Amino acid sequence: MSFIKDFKEFAMKGNVIDMAVGVIVGGAFGKIVSSLVNDIIMPVVTVATGGDGFTNMKYIITPAKEATAEGMAAVEEVAINYGMFIQNIVDFFIIALSIFVALRVIMKFKKKEAEAPAPVPEPTKEEVLLTEIRDLLKEKK
Repeated sequence: MSFIKDFKEFAMKGNVIDMAVGVIVGGAFGKIVSSLVNDIIMPVVTVATGGDGFTNMKYIITPAKEATAEGMAAVEEVAINYGMFIQNIVDFFIIALSIFVALRVIMKFKKKEAEAPAPVPEPTKEEVLLTEIRDLLKEKK
């Protein structure tokens, strides 16, 4: 039972739960960015470049062959899909830029908190009394 108790304490710590939420939100954010790139940015880039789109860009090493009547099996195309690689690079840069901007905003808020002067606490009754005694002693000299 100690193992289960230890695991429950570990799983209920705030950091683990925060991390799990971050992973889930990050996955959803990745889908949004992929959709942005695939459905909005790349079609505009395709029109601007007058091409077929990045997803169709590839270097064919071995072309595909259909099965023949003599019994030769079909051969799938072997290609280097560099267009998909370019599209994934665009995905990466958008995600990296978004994370950079988010962290920069968070750091600005933390910096403002750190720079804010700490409130001066009100003096206690003892401090006020001691200050009065000090002032009276200065006056008598």
